[in-house]
Amino acid sequence: QVQLLESGGGLVQAGGSLRLSCVASGRTFSTSSMGWFRQAPGKEREFVAGINWRGSSTYYADSVKGRFAISRDNTKNTVYLQMNTLKPEDTAVYYCAADRTPVGVRTISETYDYWGQGTQVTVSS
Repeated sequence: QVQLLESGGGLVQAGGSLRLSCVASGRTFSTSSMGWFRQAPGKEREFVAGINWRGSSTYYADSVKGRFAISRDNTKNTVYLQMNTLKPEDTAVYYCAADRTPVGVRTISETYDYWGQGTQVTVSS
């Protein structure tokens, strides 16, 4: 079993930055791919970024490519999402998720096994 706890959300002006963290408990973190997803009001949950278990491969949604960066520290059981040049359309609840299957980064939410409770990110214009 893996428990995930996100932090770092908040209110920021457009153009600003935030860094989200997700701390995992459990033994499978270091062998799990990790992903960040987001869900805005009235919209479906969407993939934002993912990283493989070693941190050697990352993948981003086109909407955040060049602005967001995902990283992980397996010694701290933590995955990060650095968000720069934030836009109002980035406003959403952000979730981290763990995928136990060792096939690299996947973008479909149904393939992820464990989810955090989410952290709100609000970007004002």
